[in-house]
Amino acid sequence: MASLNDLRNGLIIRLDETIYTITNCEHVKPGKGGAFARTKIKCLTNGSVVERTFRTNDTIEVVRLEDREMQYMYTDGNLLYFMDSEIYEELAISPALIGDAISYLKEGLDTIIRFDGDTPVVIALPTFVALQIVETDPGVRGDTVSGSTKPATLETGLTIQVPLFVDNETVVKIDTRTGEYIERL
Repeated sequence: MASLNDLRNGLIIRLDETIYTITNCEHVKPGKGGAFARTKIKCLTNGSVVERTFRTNDTIEVVRLEDREMQYMYTDGNLLYFMDSEIYEELAISPALIGDAISYLKEGLDTIIRFDGDTPVVIALPTFVALQIVETDPGVRGDTVSGSTKPATLETGLTIQVPLFVDNETVVKIDTRTGEYIERL
């Protein structure tokens, strides 16, 4: 259990059987009354952000998560399969845990999965992934207007905007945080 003074940005806590990370913490000590902490906490399972005020007598459970390096192997329709890089053990995880980021998963992709005991809580993708374009309109010679983009479908089914000079079969670097094209590889 943590006290009010232990609260800080980045701390992982459990409230009502849900795991949150503190994204913003402001300690307030008014002239009258007890001290409190005004926080913004982000749910690790669905990403929602909630404002929460903690008082000195509130009990706060701190959670220690274990990070494991795991490699994405395949999907069988209902589950995602990962392999632990150290002990070569296979793990099946529900796609709901990764949400929309499933569009960046490619066989062989190394990820970090954070566990609360034996339960996977968060799948952290690398900041950048390299994916191949499978369908896009061909670039027209002379189409060099700065900043112009066109839609392109990647090998995972994700559609992004790419510059006009990028063609089919091109491997591109994508930012997994924003879904934006970074560069041609």
